[in-house]
Amino acid sequence: MEIAQKPTKNNRLTLWIVISMIIGILVGYIVHENYPPEVRKTFATNINLLTTIFLRLVQMIIAPIVFSTLVVGIAKLGDLKTVGRVGGKAMLWFVSASLISLALGLLLVHITQPGQGADIGKVDMAAVNDLVDKSKGFSLAKFVEHLVPRSVIEAMATNEILQLVVFSVFFGIALTAIGKKGENIINALDSLAHVVLKMVTYVMYLAPLGVFGSMAAAISKNGLGIISSFGKYVGSFYLGLVVLWLLLIFVGYLFLKKRIKVLLRRIASPMSIAFSTASSEAVYPKLVEEMERFGCKDKIVSFVLPLGYSFNLDGSMMYMTFASMFIAQAYGITSLTGDIGQQIIMLLVFLVTSKGIAGVPRASLVVILATGAMFNLPAEGVGLILAVDVFCDMGRTMTNVLGNALATAAVSKWEGALEHESNYKAEHHHTHH
Repeated sequence: MEIAQKPTKNNRLTLWIVISMIIGILVGYIVHENYPPEVRKTFATNINLLTTIFLRLVQMIIAPIVFSTLVVGIAKLGDLKTVGRVGGKAMLWFVSASLISLALGLLLVHITQPGQGADIGKVDMAAVNDLVDKSKGFSLAKFVEHLVPRSVIEAMATNEILQLVVFSVFFGIALTAIGKKGENIINALDSLAHVVLKMVTYVMYLAPLGVFGSMAAAISKNGLGIISSFGKYVGSFYLGLVVLWLLLIFVGYLFLKKRIKVLLRRIASPMSIAFSTASSEAVYPKLVEEMERFGCKDKIVSFVLPLGYSFNLDGSMMYMTFASMFIAQAYGITSLTGDIGQQIIMLLVFLVTSKGIAGVPRASLVVILATGAMFNLPAEGVGLILAVDVFCDMGRTMTNVLGNALATAAVSKWEGALEHESNYKAEHHHTHH
């Protein structure tokens, strides 16, 4: 009966997450309506500890899971040619998806014009300055630092996924090259991967608590009113996300045909966690597990997913052009709003600067600040969207998860390495018990 029980257990987690989200919104609303600001602030800070605990537990397993699964994945791919081929296909998908997302954001902002008549009076500068510090010197040099680790321990300690990928790729290729001598290490890391995936299951039991805390904190601090005052902005962004989803799912359908439904059902629970915690990291371990259950080969999942986390953030990409143009509209910066050439240059700059920011919450804003400065966008503009950013962040994070799941499935299919779900369960029955 193993097969019949699995989906219900998964859906139960999704259900619990949705319930905790609703309770969180209610609790946040009650606190916001009935208590003075300082009480609301303290409440938000404290209730957010639940989210912090959940997110830290997830972050604790990211380094071991990326390292062990990626090395084993590369060793199983077997040789440099295959690694290059799978990597090439993945990068092709990533770049195309990123460009489409950026262009879509640009197009939508032109159609919906959310920045027209925005109230630019209320800006929380303290929060902006905090971000400005982070965005200083976001350059090619910074990108290289995010890419190449000087110490694998440091990369693990700071959860720099991209650096970890670079180390693991070298390690995996070297491990394959030494042949027989490396087999023990491959087996040990394979066992480690299973242990960590088991830990994922335990940590995910706490997801509803994290979700509750995250929602209650956001609403108690800002109230629901904030959504209505920025309704047009948030609304048109979500409209854009829906269009992007339809596009992604359509392309996914071309690759996966009927199985796209199964895939969407599989990733419902990771997506709900992503939506409510607004953290891509929070779902990485769960996503690895679900993609393998869906029938993607573990060696491809563990290679494509961590790469996707750095190079394939479709929701964030769309948000970057969308938010930048919104600021340009709100502040009437005609050098940008009136000049398509400038907009296309900005698009390409985002394509590069957005790499290596995975896992930083609000990372999109840091990139918008850093890149916006090149196009004369005022930093206060980011302050304008900072307050509602958490609501946009939920949507874009959820979209990132969808984009990465589809990329992984498509590359698997492209490699002719997509199995049926039932095979996965029969084969891995002993490990995921």
